[in-house]
Amino acid sequence: MGGAERVLAVIPARGGSKGLPGKNVRLFAGLPLIAHSIRCAKMCSQIDRCVVSTDSADIAAVARQHGGEAPFLRPPELARDESPIWPVLQHALGAVEESERAAYAFVVLLDPTSPSREPSDVAEALRRLRATPAADGIIGVSRPEFNPIWHCVVERTGWMADLIEAGARYERRQDVPTVYRINGSLYLWRAEFVRRCEQPWRRSGRHLLYEIPEARAMSIDTVEEFGRAETLVNAGLIRLPWLDGSLVRPAGVA
Repeated sequence: MGGAERVLAVIPARGGSKGLPGKNVRLFAGLPLIAHSIRCAKMCSQIDRCVVSTDSADIAAVARQHGGEAPFLRPPELARDESPIWPVLQHALGAVEESERAAYAFVVLLDPTSPSREPSDVAEALRRLRATPAADGIIGVSRPEFNPIWHCVVERTGWMADLIEAGARYERRQDVPTVYRINGSLYLWRAEFVRRCEQPWRRSGRHLLYEIPEARAMSIDTVEEFGRAETLVNAGLIRLPWLDGSLVRPAGVA
């Protein structure tokens, strides 16, 4: 694919992590966690180039060992604990376009902490975004196990009250509108939107929803989440198409 329809994938992998130190290079089902997103991108023919945005030379080295590109190191001001992801994405897009002296049409963000997205998810999300010119992006979502409109309550002046007042209008759970959660698995935008939008993406633009089954909508930020996710993969309950049986083994085993 070439010309104005090129797709850039960005894998953000900051060196610091308070919840699970070293998570991006920790072995998950036999591979460093970041390698799963690299392999997913390589299996997706719609992606023209995939780069890792990191401030860590060690993460960059691991990414390269597993077939990834790390053509630059992220500036320190974009790698703090409080750094938002939007300027990180803008920096990566700008750096790649400047080095190539060519523009991309779409940017897909592949967070390494969500390794269970599949190449078909990226392909279908891209197809839907291309088919909807009015949309600026499409975001991976899933249906949570409970509906917050129906289930969530708070305490007000000592008494139980609905978190969402509309919840009291429904007599049956089955009648409550479907609710989705942003699960971190997939973010895809038109590159033009990434370039011009100076505020976080949720405050502007129009976005489509791309539903991924909740069962594989993992987001790994703690050692407990890491263990649960790997158990599901090792048990065959979540399939990662770039793995074969010889690669699946417990975390920490080289």
